[in-house]
Amino acid sequence: MKALRQFCWIRAAALMTSVLAAHGLATAATQYVVTNDDPGVSFYTVAPDGQLTLQQQVSTGGFGNVAGFFGTNRISALNSGNQQCVYASAPSTGEIVGIVVTTLTLGGGATGSPTDNGASNGIGLAMATNGQYLYASFTGSNTIGTFQIQPGCSLTFVNDVSAAGLAGGMINGTAIHGNMMIATFTDGSIESFNISAGTPVSNGDEQYSTATLTTKDATYPNSIDITSDVHFAIFGDTSTAAVVEVSDISSGKLTPTLVHTSKASINSSNVMLSPDETLLYVVDTQGAKVSAIFFDKTTGKLSAGCVSGRIRGESANWSYLAGLGLISLTGNGGGVYVAEFGGPSAIAMVKLESSGRGGGGKCSLREVPKSPFADPNSQGLLSIGTFPPRSF
Repeated sequence: MKALRQFCWIRAAALMTSVLAAHGLATAATQYVVTNDDPGVSFYTVAPDGQLTLQQQVSTGGFGNVAGFFGTNRISALNSGNQQCVYASAPSTGEIVGIVVTTLTLGGGATGSPTDNGASNGIGLAMATNGQYLYASFTGSNTIGTFQIQPGCSLTFVNDVSAAGLAGGMINGTAIHGNMMIATFTDGSIESFNISAGTPVSNGDEQYSTATLTTKDATYPNSIDITSDVHFAIFGDTSTAAVVEVSDISSGKLTPTLVHTSKASINSSNVMLSPDETLLYVVDTQGAKVSAIFFDKTTGKLSAGCVSGRIRGESANWSYLAGLGLISLTGNGGGVYVAEFGGPSAIAMVKLESSGRGGGGKCSLREVPKSPFADPNSQGLLSIGTFPPRSF
């Protein structure tokens, strides 16, 4: 009888989970791909084979911007304790909004100071590793706003600090791990900040990237990723080639970058490490391709991997590839979802097959037959994310 009661309870729980998901009240275990539609945030459920289904768009108010930098990530996720949140920026209103993932409802929003402005090229978001603060990079005012995370996915504005490139370049991408925040600027500058006390404080290491100097400003770092042990920072560059730069940050400061260059494509503006840090995914934002480069997280060395064919629909349906999210949150990631900037936009799914790792490994990337998945709510998709987020 006890076994029968337990079986009935399991069936009832499974039925309740299905009912909640059908009504947009998903459990924290639900996996999503999330898009910042500016305005609005769309949630896509992920099938076991990675296929996406649009479940719901959450309205955030405001009006669309449809412009901005590739490396300015407008989506950030938090999965900590009883806080399951997705945060999105709305440049048109200057607001950062929090969405409760379990109910797909707004948890609250906040704006920065009256002078914080990201209307022209977007407001980037980066989550503190401890889940206590969210940082917003305002591209128009060259400021970084600190927001304290409150219960229910709401936010409280704390303060802002100025941040600009050595030649006055606009703030572009930001990334955080541990107590270090790293930023890129549109003049080729890179800089790190200490966030141990909440508010970012410069580490006094602002410098031009090696590729920017050697190409005489024809290349500049855009997006950023940081290894889980905070040993290396990796930069995806906007360039006429595919350029990735690596800086050793084990000292707590940026060091001159080492440059990895390939002529396989152009504008490697968006990058992301695989969960096991054996691969670096690179989106060639104007080359219509996705690359996977083998990465040695001990030495920071990059070695040749594989490049996809051209993603379908270029020019006819979309103009640029943009932000990315992992298909799988374990292992080598299994490939990536990629934002297609169009009107309306879509999400491409590029699957990875690999054997071995490092210089002796082999891999292949291909767009799946059912790709892309439509995002009818976006007229210029630049940023996507996943929930749960990658573990580091």
